[in-house]
Amino acid sequence: MIKKLLIANRGEIALRIIRACRELGIKTVAVYSKADELSLHTRFADEAICIGPNESSKSYLNIPSILAAAELTNSDSIHPGYGFLAENSKFSSICKDNNILFIGSDENTINMMGNKSLAKDTMVKNGIPIIPGSDGNVDTLEEAQFLCSKMGYPVIIKATSGGGGKGMRLVNEESELQKLFEMAKMEAEASFSDSNVYIEKYLKNPRHIEIQIMCDSFGNIIPLGERECSIQRRHQKMLEESPSSIMTDGLRKKLYNSSIKACKAVNYLGAGTIEYLVDTNYDYFFMEMNTRIQVEHPVTEVVLGVDLIKQQILCHNDIPLPDWMKTAKLRGHAIECRINAEDPFNSFMPSPGKITTFHMPGGNGIRVDTHVYDGYVVPQYYDSMIAKLIVNAPTRQEAISRMLGALDECVIEGIKTTIPFLKDILKNKSFISGDIHTGFIDKMMNKNKQE
Repeated sequence: MIKKLLIANRGEIALRIIRACRELGIKTVAVYSKADELSLHTRFADEAICIGPNESSKSYLNIPSILAAAELTNSDSIHPGYGFLAENSKFSSICKDNNILFIGSDENTINMMGNKSLAKDTMVKNGIPIIPGSDGNVDTLEEAQFLCSKMGYPVIIKATSGGGGKGMRLVNEESELQKLFEMAKMEAEASFSDSNVYIEKYLKNPRHIEIQIMCDSFGNIIPLGERECSIQRRHQKMLEESPSSIMTDGLRKKLYNSSIKACKAVNYLGAGTIEYLVDTNYDYFFMEMNTRIQVEHPVTEVVLGVDLIKQQILCHNDIPLPDWMKTAKLRGHAIECRINAEDPFNSFMPSPGKITTFHMPGGNGIRVDTHVYDGYVVPQYYDSMIAKLIVNAPTRQEAISRMLGALDECVIEGIKTTIPFLKDILKNKSFISGDIHTGFIDKMMNKNKQE
């Protein structure tokens, strides 16, 4: 068993990892930038060490600084959380070269699944449905024009090394192609230092459904339910739930089998997520694999009663998954709302600054994951998410009602947040009926403008 774990991350996920390690009897080391000196993860870890100035490129993305911190504190393992270096193959490889256990995927797996074109090729070879599109990267406008005319519009251009909606453009007709193709390549280069893009047929109003998986080093691959992540703005998720309102036993079985095949194909270890798009005919298509823990992992935890972070750490310590996990049943319904420091009525502009009043809800079936407190200053340098509010209840309707009540109890003053917008989503008749898709928010916002 590892003895001391360095957390190469910040915010609520750093606190989440600290709590899991505390229960496992593992000492923790928090790293922080100067902007995060007063963040809660620096207080609750056993040790804390500054790794650089405010900018993430000079701190949380600074591999030499993080490795130096691990050496200074005699840490024998590193957990990258999500974002930052969680899916950085170079970081994973360097940790291995320095005899530090990386609680994440190895270099080969990250490269194979992080490169969208390679990931698609791997899925095709293993009989997993993929969205029709290019065979690998599309390098020139002429190639793009030929492919799109063959597939038909609309199409979507995606960065090969992308994620989080960066380097992604929807093309509705041929006249838009040149401009959007060039824009996608430029954004891909700026975001990932890789200008390569590929093109897929655009599915109209699909559902975004992902399967949580956990794999140990003894050949056990356990799918742990699905998460519905269709409520998203500009490809950024805002609300997640489990189970999906459209799920049937037959569709779940197919998604489970495909996810198991995907994990076997790359000899996967630890926690991961296979993401799919499901169309109106209930046909599903592989979208991508995230080789890390997800932001929305709590909804799976509350409906299955499993601590995913603890199990992830144990898998990387060559401890087999418990037998009870193989037969765990979904219990009730869970919803997670991401509370961001943004102004939803001003184009979702970031709203950094000092929080003057902070109160989070409590009660039966309510969980809050946050690193924020009264007087906390939300920095301008990082992701705007300041809290995750998770509820669970016996039914979806009860979960919606409970979430609305919990959001009403949230008091965050001094900055703007997305709470009012989240309430609008939960009160929307289409959302309540389960009639949702990845374009739901755009449709809702356009309707509000017209009214």
